[in-house]
Amino acid sequence: MLKAENLGRKYTSRKGETKALSDITLEIGDGEFLCVTGPSGSGKSTLLLSLGGMNAPSEGKVCWNGESIYDWGLKRRAEWRGKTVGFVFQSFNLIPYLTVFENVSVALNLSGREIGNKSREDILNVLSRMQLLDRMNYLPRELSVGQQQRVALSRALVKNPQLILADEPTGNLDPDTAGEVLGMIREMHKEGRTVIMVTHNPQIAKMADRHIQIIEGKLKV
Repeated sequence: MLKAENLGRKYTSRKGETKALSDITLEIGDGEFLCVTGPSGSGKSTLLLSLGGMNAPSEGKVCWNGESIYDWGLKRRAEWRGKTVGFVFQSFNLIPYLTVFENVSVALNLSGREIGNKSREDILNVLSRMQLLDRMNYLPRELSVGQQQRVALSRALVKNPQLILADEPTGNLDPDTAGEVLGMIREMHKEGRTVIMVTHNPQIAKMADRHIQIIEGKLKV
């Protein structure tokens, strides 16, 4: 379903050229749960963003069902991300002046759906599942850290994506809340979604079907 072929990513700064990724070849099967581990700065997040169509590689390609996504135009790639990929980040990336309901509705807008009765029902269903119905009119600053991450999960889940990309989703959470969030991600996988999760915690990586390591931008074999 998703494949990286000889993927490389370079950054240029005043100090010169830095290789964030080098010659990554990786295939992720439909419905697989893959964890990516490695030390800070090893290229894990760069890989995740490249697989999600957010970060064009300097070399190689990323293919979805046999098509190279970076050969698509910007509009088509954005449409693919909006409909197919659910992102969950460590920093939540909630819009501070929008309510919980409005933050989740943004994901449906990006997927091309209008916010009508069916969309409202879908949002309410996912908020109920995440135990957030009583917080739907709250702003992010009025929520606990764990509730903010559940809003981020709701935003990823509401458009029923095929692919979930999670970058250190428990990094800002206490152990109990982290366990709760991981349980929700595991449920998303059991429902048939492909999940790729970046974590620095090898214990968390054990919950996945497969575990790979990125060291200094290279896939450790």
